[in-house]
Formats: sequence, C-alpha cells, structure tokens
Amino acid sequence: MHSSIDYGQFDEGRAISYWDLDHTLERELRRIYTAAEFEWAAPRLAEFGHAVGHTIADNADYIDDHGPELEPYDKHGERQNRVRYPAEQLENERLAYELGIVADAFEAPPGRDEPMPLSHNLAMQYLLSYADPGFDCPVAMTAGAALVLEKFDDGSLSEYYEGLTSRSYDALIEGAMFLTEKQGGSDVGANETRAEWDADEGCWRLTGEKWFCSNIDAEGTLALARTDDAPDGTDGLSMFLVPHADPDLESSPYTKGDRLEAGPLSPEDVNDQLYRRLKDKLGTIAVPTGEVEFTGAKAHLVGEQERGFKQMTEMLNLERLSNAAASCGIIGRVVLESKIYAANREAFGETIDQYPLMRADLVDMAVDHEAAVAYVFETARLFSAREQAQRAGDTADEASRLMRLLIPIAKLRTARMAVETASYGMEIHGGNGYVDDFVTNRLLRDAQVLPIWEGTENILSLDVLRALERENAHEPLFGAIEGRLENVSHPALTATAETVEAESHDLASALATLAGADTEYAQLSAKRLAHYIFDVFTAALLLEQAQTGLEDGNGRLALVAQRFVATELETPSARGITGGDRLALEAFDSIVRYAPVDLETLER
Repeated sequence: MHSSIDYGQFDEGRAISYWDLDHTLERELRRIYTAAEFEWAAPRLAEFGHAVGHTIADNADYIDDHGPELEPYDKHGERQNRVRYPAEQLENERLAYELGIVADAFEAPPGRDEPMPLSHNLAMQYLLSYADPGFDCPVAMTAGAALVLEKFDDGSLSEYYEGLTSRSYDALIEGAMFLTEKQGGSDVGANETRAEWDADEGCWRLTGEKWFCSNIDAEGTLALARTDDAPDGTDGLSMFLVPHADPDLESSPYTKGDRLEAGPLSPEDVNDQLYRRLKDKLGTIAVPTGEVEFTGAKAHLVGEQERGFKQMTEMLNLERLSNAAASCGIIGRVVLESKIYAANREAFGETIDQYPLMRADLVDMAVDHEAAVAYVFETARLFSAREQAQRAGDTADEASRLMRLLIPIAKLRTARMAVETASYGMEIHGGNGYVDDFVTNRLLRDAQVLPIWEGTENILSLDVLRALERENAHEPLFGAIEGRLENVSHPALTATAETVEAESHDLASALATLAGADTEYAQLSAKRLAHYIFDVFTAALLLEQAQTGLEDGNGRLALVAQRFVATELETPSARGITGGDRLALEAFDSIVRYAPVDLETLER
C-alpha cells in the first residue's frame, strides 16, 4: 500500500519517473497482468518511466519548436523525399524502441519465454504520452503494422515483420498507415488509389493520392488500394505494404540504420512516390504528417486481394486503443502538473490547493483519470486475451464481442476527456499555462487531434450501434456489469452499487428502445448511448476494484467510485447545493494524493 504523495516537493512534472508517481496505472496493470508478467514488467516500466520523465520529456519540448522538415527534392531538382529530423527526436526514438515499446508484445523479450500481452505495449504508449503524444503516433502504427503482418501475411513479408518488431534501432522498420484520401475522409470505401500488377517487374504498383499521411517517411507503410476489376466500396480494397525505398535495390528492407548511415536516399533509390508537403498542424509536431502522391510506387500485397478493409479494421482496433492510451497519458500528465502547481502556487497567503474550489477541481480531475484508465485497460485486457487466444488457435468469442463494443467507446470518451482536462489544466496554471514555456500549452494542442484520429466521435458512435446489431455485444456487456456488481458486498458500497444496478436496468431499456427504433432515431441517440455505456461499465469496474481495496484494508477506491457515480449517474436536486456534500474536501488527500483510507474513517 502506497503512502500519500507530497506534490509540493516537485517544481514541475519532469525530471521524475512517471511510473513511480502513477499509482493508478500500477494498480490497473497489477490487476490485468499475471503475477509473473507484472514481476517482469514492473522494473522495466520503472526504467521506461524514468527515461520518459527525464530525457524524452525535455526532448519533446525542443521538438515542438524544431520539428521535422520536408526536403522533397535535392539540389539538382531530383526527388529524394527526405524528412530532416532534429537529433533530439532520433534520441527519443532509439530510447523508446530499444526499451521494447513494440518488440516486447510481439517477440519474447529477455527474461521471458513468450511475448508480453499487447496491453503492455499500450501501457508503454500511455507513459510515452506523458511526454510526447505526437511521437506515440508512429509507435502505435508500427505496432499496428506488425499486428497486420502477424495475422495476414503468408510469410513473404517476414523481413518486414522482423524489422517492425526489432528491439535494435538500427534494424528497425517504422510503420505507417495511409488510408485517408481527399474525397473520402472517413468514407474509406470512396478511396480511388489504384493497384496494377507490373508483369515485367513482377510487383504491384500504386497510383493515387493520400491526403493525411502521418509518419510520412516510414520505412514500411500500409496503404489501401483498388485492383483492376475490383468492386466499388470497401469490398474492393486490398492492403499493400509500400516501402520508403525502392525494394529491388537492396537485398533486405531499408531500415533506420540504413537511413542514419547513408543519409538521404539518392534519386534512383526512391520508391515512386512524392511527398508533396507537410501539414502545418496545431500540435503533435513530432510526427510529420503530409500529402503523398503514389506515381507507380512498388508495393507488396498483404494477404489476399480484396481483404484490405477487414485487415484495416484489425489494425484499427489496436490504433483506437493506442489513441485511448495516449489520451489517458495526457490526462495523467495534466493532472500531475496541476497537482504540483496547486501545491506550490501561493495566493492570498495559502497554496491554492488549500481552497475548496480548487480541491473540488483536483478531485474531479483525479477521478476522471481513474475512470479513464480503468476502462481503457480493462478493454486492453480483453483485446490482449483475444489476441493471445488467436495465437494459440482459439477464438475467445466472448472477449471478442465485448471488445468490439468497448474499443470505439474507449477512444471517443477518453479523447474528449483529454481535451477537457488539458484545457482546465491550462486554466489552473493561469496565464503561464497559455504560453509556450509551459507544457500545458502543448498538451492541449496535442490533445485536440485525439477526437479526430482513428474516427471522429460521430463515426465511433455509429460503430457502437453496429457492434450491438451485428455482434449482439449487449449480451457480454451486461454479463460483465452484473458479474462485477455481484462481487460488491461491503456495506460502504451498498448505496452506490444500487445506483449502478438501477442504471444498468435503465441502460438495458435504452438498448431495447433503440433496437425497435427507426434508423434515424437510433443514429440520433448513438452518441448518448456510447457515453451511457462508458459510465455504467466504468462504475461497475470501479466498484469491483473498490471492493478489492476494502478487502485489503484501503478504502480509497471506494471514495473514487462514489464520486464517479455521483458525478456521472446521479442527478441531485438543486444542483447538489442543498445536499451538503463535502466529499471533495474530506477525501482530498486520499483521492488526489493517494493517501490510504482505513475502514473506520470510511465508515464515519
């Protein structure tokens, strides 16, 4: 059991280990990992959290002001597609990849006989996003590309898989995913990029434009294209791996080490594509995002033709969870910076964390962080269980159906929470929070893309309806909620559990209503439904964990669960003013500073 954290001992949220100060993440990983997995992971997460809190955090601030620059042509006017990176970014990349952020979840790391679950990759992405959510984008796509090849490649692209999952930076192939086209956006079925078989060269060639390409110069990019005579819409799309360099000029794929050793590609070594420009973005500066024109680029077919959309959705499951993990990381960093600032900033003779309104704000920010992390890593547990089962030749049907529902909700809710939390964290810092010298400025700019990446809130809400209709996902959902509530027996949780049980019944009624409604009304209600599912499911998760905490002699999570349910599922009269609720004042130390709560104090 951890002791209370004195945030006044820190000047700001850097030059520290984010793992050591994030007891919320530690608790969730203890819950979802096996004992052997956690024993192996804990010291490595501590090492990674230290590297992020020291080197990567400082480098990220520099990169935000001196980001990647595109040099599409050399001095002779020949195409080179060079992106110039600051040395600080290369240092961050080497640190993260060589500490196993992708490799550990695909290949057995040192000290283990099998890979870690994919939830470990997400935990490391979470910690990375404390410092640089922009850099987390290429990391997530590298893991996603590796997952696609693991699932669908027939072995012909094994060298690319080995590069994507390499622990050596010099042997690394970083991944990307080029889906969006100008005329289509979220309507992937409208994509127009063509793939034609070149019989003379014995390869596929891609022609077309991709409009929003993050990690534009990745060594191995996945792209969707339509082959000759393929049907319209998503059914006609195939997945291709497009190398950065001409794949026929070297005996093995082009890697980070090749790039560092030889410098920019010579014109004859460039695959037939043009990087037209980099987008001038609000945030996530570390990942170069631009427009790509394929002009006969050589490409490798991944798996079978006209299966690209299915393959893309498998990758999107991980990408959306990565987005949610990044959101949680931003929330965690903003909450940490806010706690530290409030513990040090004096106004009217007191540090501002002594004032009731600030205490209430910090309590609610901490509770939101707890809720987001609990939901996302439970969903990550289900995703990892499905992937491990499929690797073993099983199906894990229940986990798959529930995961299919929870993933889009994880992404849509936490992305919105990240923006709101980052905005208020800026306000807590006052005018300082608004200027570039303080990290809250960048965190808000970085957070703004999270509701857009991997599907907007509206697109994801419609995906929730599809999961309910096609997968009957309500069945495992209510089974999971009921199972958790059945485990809650402590008297201190009774009233809160009764509220959640009642809301679960109301949620079931809402689903029944939409099942019989016309399409227009179902879509109109989809966003409200997605948030309702998050609230009820998360409340059940927190209550079950609160029960476990009480059995271990600590009532802190009971207070977290009570606050979450009161805020999200209860409607007090007179806006709560007449109720006399003082929980934010009385539970401040326990919720915000992680102080343990003995059972006698909780019962009072």
